[in-house]
Amino acid sequence: MSHSVNEHGASHGSVKSYMIGFILSIILTAIPFWMVMEGSASHAAIVGVVVVCAVVQVVVHLIYFLHLDTKSEGGWNMVAIVFSSIIILIVVIGSLWIMWNLNYNMMMDH
Repeated sequence: MSHSVNEHGASHGSVKSYMIGFILSIILTAIPFWMVMEGSASHAAIVGVVVVCAVVQVVVHLIYFLHLDTKSEGGWNMVAIVFSSIIILIVVIGSLWIMWNLNYNMMMDH
């Protein structure tokens, strides 16, 4: 990916990289939208495709629009994103686990 660096050391993408990111974003939005509107696939398949496209779109935005790669700021930006992602994942999975356990233990029929 081609970057130009200004006098402040900030990296800016080229028009080509912005267009690639824009086209990928449109594709990654259109696929789940089409699947939901069509409605011919199973519920599980639709949910899976929506989640996968959402994750890939986050990566596309980080790379093509926020210019996050292993070279920016000596790699510390990537370390911060990975650490934040791990913390968010732990919080979300932990919350879902706690809610499932509460729901299971509060049921009267077990």
